Amino acid sequence: MKNISKRADPEILPILDMLVAIGFDVDLNDIEATRTRIAGVLAKMAEGAPPIEGVEITLHEAPYADGSFAVPLRVVHPIARTGKLPVVYWMHGGGYVLNSAENDDALCSYFALAWNCVVVSVDYRLAPEHPFPTPLEDCYVGLKWTYDAAETLGIDAARIAIGGQSAGGGLAAGLAQMTRDRGEVPLLYQLLIYPMIDDRNLAQASDTVEDTYVWSRYSNLVGWRSYLGQEPGTENTPLYAAPGRTANLENLPPAYLYVGDVDLFYAEDLAYATRLSQAGVPVELHVYPGGVHAFEVLGGTTKIAQRCVADRERAMKQALHG
Repeated sequence: MKNISKRADPEILPILDMLVAIGFDVDLNDIEATRTRIAGVLAKMAEGAPPIEGVEITLHEAPYADGSFAVPLRVVHPIARTGKLPVVYWMHGGGYVLNSAENDDALCSYFALAWNCVVVSVDYRLAPEHPFPTPLEDCYVGLKWTYDAAETLGIDAARIAIGGQSAGGGLAAGLAQMTRDRGEVPLLYQLLIYPMIDDRNLAQASDTVEDTYVWSRYSNLVGWRSYLGQEPGTENTPLYAAPGRTANLENLPPAYLYVGDVDLFYAEDLAYATRLSQAGVPVELHVYPGGVHAFEVLGGTTKIAQRCVADRERAMKQALHG
């Protein structure tokens, strides 16, 4: 990481040091222990947070057709709503192995108020206990339920956007492809936030290959191995599992994609945005110099984060409301 600190936004670096000091770092040598430790840190941080006002969160379940499982969903409604609203169907991040939909309650509540929409957050099952295709199928079952329940939820079924961060962005990209091919749910838009989409990005850090903050190449290897249930980077990666490798990108919904240039996913995300555009899909791409992985979440008070959020809010309001 000898050159990373010179490239990362200087406002971000002390925040990253602080997060490591309080135990909010990713160590996938022991996934379960990391889940427990991060959950504890988040719970402690939530104790001092003000209550979320202006929204109502309701809990629902989307059952599989065969009755084998019901996918938990968290639906965030703006209280001061009028008429049918668009919906953002949201997938949380965590390298396919960490976190939960509940952890994103504050973020989804912010989206609902800022974008004047309903947000449905899916609590998909995690790898390695549930490898591909289970997490993505969970996301699809929840999306189909949301579409079918449009009247009950008070949403406009013609204005469904999907989105996610990191692994959630990878699930969103894979879900867009799967939904296009199954032809059951029309999608308006996809929000891909530094998505984790290509299992071939596995070269370990060395004197010539830099590692990155927050999400390292080692973590990436463990995450992909857990999600795929096999060694990543091979020629037999299943369709939709690593959406950056999918050959046919035509007829996908318009996309908004952003990433920092000090993010492990920088190159694969640029390549995906380019291929989407070449396939005729409208793409708005933003690259933030100095942005590490999750920079706008971890460093919300920094200038780079504020610029990113302003760009995103403009695009989402336009996509959802015209």
